[in-house]
Amino acid sequence: MSDIPDPFREQRRSDGVLGLPTDKEVIPMILRHEDVRRAAKDWKTFSSDAPFRVPIPSEENVRSVRQLPIEIDPPDQTDYRKLVEPFFLRAKQPAFVARVEELTDRLLVDALGRDAIEIVEGFALPLQSKALTVLLDVPESEADLFISWGVHVFHGTHGERQGAALERYLNEQFDGAVANPGDDFYGLLTKASFHGRPLTREEMLGFANLMFAGGRDTVIHSVACVIGYLAERPEALDFLRADPDRIVHASEEFFRAYMPLTHIGRVCPVETDVHGMQVKAGDRTTLCWASANLDEEVFPAADEVRLDRKPNPHVSFGFGAHLCLGAAHARTVMRVLLGLLCRRVSRIELISKRDRVEHTPAYDRQLGYESLVVRMHPLERV
Repeated sequence: MSDIPDPFREQRRSDGVLGLPTDKEVIPMILRHEDVRRAAKDWKTFSSDAPFRVPIPSEENVRSVRQLPIEIDPPDQTDYRKLVEPFFLRAKQPAFVARVEELTDRLLVDALGRDAIEIVEGFALPLQSKALTVLLDVPESEADLFISWGVHVFHGTHGERQGAALERYLNEQFDGAVANPGDDFYGLLTKASFHGRPLTREEMLGFANLMFAGGRDTVIHSVACVIGYLAERPEALDFLRADPDRIVHASEEFFRAYMPLTHIGRVCPVETDVHGMQVKAGDRTTLCWASANLDEEVFPAADEVRLDRKPNPHVSFGFGAHLCLGAAHARTVMRVLLGLLCRRVSRIELISKRDRVEHTPAYDRQLGYESLVVRMHPLERV
């Protein structure tokens, strides 16, 4: 039985590329695992130096700054990344993990005390909003504002207004950090220098904008998908509980199976042949992470969730120079959540769900849930 719908299977097998029509161009989506990884490393042919155009659809209407370091190429990209990478790698430290575990446990205890809980906005959104305050190293009370923005920072009902509100908020944080520099994320950026000069406000906003745009929605989606999976397959939670060491491999498999970002764009500086599709100079192609993660040539039984899958060279955190800065944080959140579910929850009962589907002219892809209501049953202590 297939666990993961795969709308790219036939095109991946036959051509390795799928044309995605947009208002201005037909964008070739690169589908095969090997081809996606090769293109991700070849930044001279497939460039990220394209403000607002790396996401598809483009984001000129929802933000005013180039996201850093994702929308620029090496060598500057490498130097920008070095400024913040140590800060993101704090997510591996025991003190960081302990704080995420404490806040996750509070949310889980609350969920266990309810007859039912809606997971997307009622659990996953608060979980990542609070975990994000740990990553930013700001007071947990800031999570109340993050929660009020809803699940999708840019692409919700009020996407343009939400983008402007985010930038106003970030400017306020940087104003405060300039006046009183601390050791949090905003203080780090106000004190940082790039090639011998201080960062500009636009550069600071570029880093912070990506923190919220790339780091919230993705983890919220992953958390909801995992709880939905465990609700529909109670034996999976028993499997993990029998040996907690299985959680690491299971986390990676969940990231592979429930890739929240279908694809990401690149601009071709010169006319380029992309697996038989011609891309004009300045037009885009896109790397389809979701398809690469389901490539049968790399992942046996790719449409099945195998919690003990190894090796698992998924590309859910990207590949090459633009490997996701927030990967350590996402892994910590997922592993902590699975560990606590094993220790506290006997089973998760599915009450109702409403699927979230990404509709495009080229494919429809299930992207988790708009709503997921479950009842969590406590594990009886012996």
